[in-house]
Amino acid sequence: MTAKNTSKPSAAVQTAADGFLAQYGVKADPKLIDRALTHRSWAFEHGGAPHNERLEFLGDSVLGFAVTTRLYKKFSKLSEGELAKRRAAVVSTITLATTAREIGLGQYLKLGNGELATGGRDKDSILADTLEAVIGAVYLSTDIQVATKFVLQLLESKIAEVETLSRSLDPKTTLQEIAAAHGLPHPHYVVTGTGPDHNREYTAHVALLGVQATGVGSSKKAAELAAAREAVAQLSPRSKA
Repeated sequence: MTAKNTSKPSAAVQTAADGFLAQYGVKADPKLIDRALTHRSWAFEHGGAPHNERLEFLGDSVLGFAVTTRLYKKFSKLSEGELAKRRAAVVSTITLATTAREIGLGQYLKLGNGELATGGRDKDSILADTLEAVIGAVYLSTDIQVATKFVLQLLESKIAEVETLSRSLDPKTTLQEIAAAHGLPHPHYVVTGTGPDHNREYTAHVALLGVQATGVGSSKKAAELAAAREAVAQLSPRSKA
């Protein structure tokens, strides 16, 4: 097992380093990129090999720093609350997954058989987490300046469209606003999960003004967002009437 854990990065990983990273002028340690592309499902099937969750944790902080700084400078007159709303849209799972697809990240993922069989290469949560892990690997391979530049190159188009992005990606807030306008408390979500830990699926239910909405996702947050988005879609015609 130890030999597997310390083996050299695969040709696919080297291609990744030379491919989507090279277009941004970034050179990262191939071993760190290999770790960033390794999902825990693959690690579980290979004797507990190292996976990307620690790098994801680090990359999340680097991502937050880079985006927060950019928004702070770009929107000098916005309040803290408005800046936070825009940041949430830019660093959301959906936005990061979309960005990961744009650079073809899914093809390089090291996934377990279960995830491969259930379309893991195109799952929002896996793509978003892996992109954060890649950001963490770039930071460790270079420095905060290079990593920040890399993040902004990846997400600048999303930041440019952040107002539209924040409206479409924040249905929970929109649903809260609808509830408040009718003198009602914040909507309550009932979430259940099924399946093994490495391939768990969540279902969320929410009700407001007679509308019953359901959403499914690979995380509780994703399921709640899907349910809120469906509820808003059903309620919107009423608000326009």
